[in-house]
Amino acid sequence: MSTSVSASALPLSNAIRALAMDAVQKANSGHPGAPMGMADIAEVLWHRHLRHNPANPHWAGRDRFVLSNGHASMLLYSLLHLTGYDVSLDDLKQFRQLHSKTPGHPEIGYTPGVETTTGPLGQGIANAVGMALAEKLLANEFNRPGHEIVNHYTYVFLGDGCLMEGISHEVCSLAGTWGLSKLIVFWDDNGISIDGHVEGWFTENIPERFQAYGWQVISSVDGHNPAAIDAAIGQAQADTQRPTLICCKTVIGKGAPNKQGGHDVHGAPLGDAEIAAARVALGWPYAPFEVPAEVYAAWDAKKTGAESEAAWQQGFAVYARAHPELAAEFTRRMAGDLPADWEAHVAAVLEKLNDKAETIATRKASQNSIEAFAPKLPELLGGSADLTGSNLTNWSGSKAVTRAGHGNYIHYGVREFGMAAIVNGLTLHGGFIPYGGTFLMFSEYARNALRMAALMKQRSIFVFTHDSIGLGEDGPTHQPVEQLATLRLIPHMETWRPCDTVETAIAWAAAIERRDGPTCLAFSRQNLPFVKRDTATQAAIRRGGYVLSEAAGTPQAVLIATGSEIDLALKAQAQLATEGIAVRVVSMPCTNRFDHQDDAYRASVLPQGIVRVAIEAGVTDGWYKYVGLEGAVIGLDRFGESAPAGALFKAFGFTVEHVVATVKGLI
Repeated sequence: MSTSVSASALPLSNAIRALAMDAVQKANSGHPGAPMGMADIAEVLWHRHLRHNPANPHWAGRDRFVLSNGHASMLLYSLLHLTGYDVSLDDLKQFRQLHSKTPGHPEIGYTPGVETTTGPLGQGIANAVGMALAEKLLANEFNRPGHEIVNHYTYVFLGDGCLMEGISHEVCSLAGTWGLSKLIVFWDDNGISIDGHVEGWFTENIPERFQAYGWQVISSVDGHNPAAIDAAIGQAQADTQRPTLICCKTVIGKGAPNKQGGHDVHGAPLGDAEIAAARVALGWPYAPFEVPAEVYAAWDAKKTGAESEAAWQQGFAVYARAHPELAAEFTRRMAGDLPADWEAHVAAVLEKLNDKAETIATRKASQNSIEAFAPKLPELLGGSADLTGSNLTNWSGSKAVTRAGHGNYIHYGVREFGMAAIVNGLTLHGGFIPYGGTFLMFSEYARNALRMAALMKQRSIFVFTHDSIGLGEDGPTHQPVEQLATLRLIPHMETWRPCDTVETAIAWAAAIERRDGPTCLAFSRQNLPFVKRDTATQAAIRRGGYVLSEAAGTPQAVLIATGSEIDLALKAQAQLATEGIAVRVVSMPCTNRFDHQDDAYRASVLPQGIVRVAIEAGVTDGWYKYVGLEGAVIGLDRFGESAPAGALFKAFGFTVEHVVATVKGLI
């Protein structure tokens, strides 16, 4: 193919279009339409405005870029490659292949420069709201006159699909309420989704919708006119009170002469003939995956990126001399490190709890744990989805997050999904350990954000109260049955269901300390009695499952329980002892953590050859891997009823008599 055309005369955006259509064609899979349609917007943003350093994708002062319409991943991979990140042409050629740096949708940890994993539409913009909120809160906390160490933008690309998803309503409403002026969103208004032209299912007035949220809206921007895009970005940056939506009218698949503007270009390779025609139409006379040196030179951001970071580092050094304690605290928090005396602080908290020996609901024990840990952790950023008084997620030092950018407690309103995804964005940004609360039943609304937290291995904490039929009269719509079991099935997730104040505090400490994944904490509405333990037994709680109580003599059975059912197991143990039957009680507050212990430890807790009975007020299937076919599970494989908690536990067989009879029947 001829290369006689001067590369310097070509739009830089055509390099994105060419690489996107080549990679999708080679993979025989992917979405070329959005990368080709948004290439001009990307060129203006990345070439003229985005502050980033390809040599250091984790630089704290960088702007954040989120591709919410993650199916357009080749747009991002092309940008990363062209600007100088560690993403090679060979990586682009391995698009969508096993273990490549260029998976089908952007994934944090796989590709340098990817800020969050996107693909499930709407969650990228939700994460970005969390990132922008983090920037605003950190700026108010750490910046001082003459020292703006936190001052960056969060830019988002999204499409019609993101705006159709309900989560976008939840989070964009909050972004307007919070006045996140450093959040700038580009809507790829191409009128196409997988099923075709969207007029039949997407007809709301998007500019008016966002104006109602309190956003600045820049309408009718030609998404293929660099001057218009540049002016819109400048207008967005000038508004210091509101987030901005830039409505970019684009042609999907721009440059593919026979397919552009239609849904056929959305999610399938263009085909060799159309790619050849596109090369002619674009004036791109280069072979597949060939980019001329002049184009690379024009795109290269390594020099400007290094200069930007150096300027920031120089400013931070001046800040550190003027405010050494603040600088050290900022560095610690952005690194995700805990205070040096954290372990000693946790030990002191546990000692006090053992002395008090309180019988309280574990949701109250959770609040007490927050009260004990939060003063030591200014990065702990709480919140609830309109259930603060029930979740007990606040503490004496809680101050509501305001539009002015102050506070440490977020009132999310009734937005469980948005809350969970914003929590993920706060975590991804750095500087905070965020948690959000709701009823365990309503984890269903947040489910996909929980899964994304686990997929990304983020340090997000999700607080779920009213964890069983023990909530009583609200009935089966509010009584979780299958939720604990399904949360435990999520890879990289740890789900804790503690039985008393000590287990609750240790669950909180474990969640805060964890660096390789999220945590779900499930707490009771009703009071649960304190359980006395010796030092070794208390230390074993962190292993997820441990011997809580050993009867005199050789055990003939093992009772395994969690949460509110621990008291039932202990009472059954006592009753069986009066009949000459020795029973071990195992508390298993976190099955996920127990499963990762070594074989010897697990065998010491659950020895072979002894019958086992598991007790939990939820579905039974997950417990059979611990009790085996020869054991039994006392659980709930049906929905609950509306009645006082005591009546429900009795009606569904959570009684000492039933547990005793079950053990006797097995031995």
